[in-house]
Amino acid sequence: MNIFVTKLSSATTSDDLAMLFKEYGMVSSAKVIMDKETGNSKCFGFVEMENEVEAMNAINALNDIDFQGRKIVVKKAHVKEDNEHGGYRGGHRPFQHRGGERHFTPRRERSEEG
Repeated sequence: MNIFVTKLSSATTSDDLAMLFKEYGMVSSAKVIMDKETGNSKCFGFVEMENEVEAMNAINALNDIDFQGRKIVVKKAHVKEDNEHGGYRGGHRPFQHRGGERHFTPRRERSEEG
């Protein structure tokens, strides 16, 4: 089971996260997410535990505890479906919803809009 952990201290490492969860069972992986540009922690991460019962025990035990000076939030991570966002992963979506209708804005008009 994939577990989402947020509100971590900026000093928390992936090893710290793994050690915290190992108390509740076998940890397959633990990773604190880092900002690519700054190299700083984004203060959230993921822990993977194979055994679902151990994972649920960890979630129930660790949610809302004080860890390294921060009250953390621990919950089951939900995997995003491929088409959850319409399959489009860009900064500006070509189709925009306006009043229940879909309107297409051609590229050159979008770039002129700003």
